Amino acid sequence: MDSLFYHQHGGAGINSDAEVLDFSVNISPISPPIGALTLNDFALHAYPSIDGKGIKDFYKARFGLDNAMVLPLNGAIEGIYLLPRALALRHILALSPSFYEYERAARIAGAELTFLPLKSDNGFLLPGIEQLAEALLDAEAFFVANPNNPTGTEVPPEMIMALASRFPDKWFILDEAFIQFTPRFPDNSLMYQVMALKNVIVVHSLTKFYALPGLRLGAVIAHPDVISRLLYYKEPWTVNAIAESVATLLLNCGAFEEELRDMILSERERITALVSGIDGIRLAGGAANFFLAQWNGGCSLDALLSWLAERQLHVRDCRNFPGLEENFFRFAIRRPVENDRLLDALRLATLSSGNPLKTKPFS
Repeated sequence: MDSLFYHQHGGAGINSDAEVLDFSVNISPISPPIGALTLNDFALHAYPSIDGKGIKDFYKARFGLDNAMVLPLNGAIEGIYLLPRALALRHILALSPSFYEYERAARIAGAELTFLPLKSDNGFLLPGIEQLAEALLDAEAFFVANPNNPTGTEVPPEMIMALASRFPDKWFILDEAFIQFTPRFPDNSLMYQVMALKNVIVVHSLTKFYALPGLRLGAVIAHPDVISRLLYYKEPWTVNAIAESVATLLLNCGAFEEELRDMILSERERITALVSGIDGIRLAGGAANFFLAQWNGGCSLDALLSWLAERQLHVRDCRNFPGLEENFFRFAIRRPVENDRLLDALRLATLSSGNPLKTKPFS
């Protein structure tokens, strides 16, 4: 099958009935306190609002964004596919490695892509502003995630603002799906800059930070003129009544947000310190709620993945990302006790990999 239409998202293929700790999906390890809900709690006998009013209300109350700046979505992925089509983009610049859906959405819309490769030897950091500016000369848009997935590296918002000012005729599309996990949020978000910089568009997700991937909640945040243009191409009623209702319940989750960010930050620092003492593993990124890691433990990555699977642990094999073919994998930050299970298994794997008598997968 054509690789354009055959790709695997993190967590795909995992039996949800099995007692597997899934580190491949970058979702909050704790759930927001929205209560035990049933279908009787939602007005399913009537159509939802045609414009996703519940999600607009969330962004207005939580982030102070005017309703005209917010286009509610059935998850951020809807915005990723809508934007290239609605903006009639024909040449897009993107990072590599990065989220595959940018490429697929662009190609379906008929756009050509140019990739700016990130290098492992400098921790996959973004190139300097002049190199980016040169790469943008032949592109209409720059599609970038902040933090980037799967590298977990941050994009300096000041750099994007400077480039957007320098190139007012080009679009700068920021996927901020993981930005709420970062310590600097909301100061590092560009959602507050879209009125001043009309060519900056933010795609935001509520599903990862609030642990609601099955519900699909998100929004495009942009200048009202841009939102009007997107509405012309967007299908109606893509936000269902349950999503609308739950979005407003998230306004009562301030303590949850603080607890989650504190836990992620604390675990990020702890995992970094502990992995530094494990031979054969090198970490990159870590700006959000996941790490990119490179395995060099004396056996193949396939052997490591089998070793982890036997212990009911699943991480994301990243070798299908260009530039990550050399034994890279990604794992999410979960609860401390769960992180300890993964770290203990990785530590034991490095100790066992040189002794074929200790464990079969490393023979």
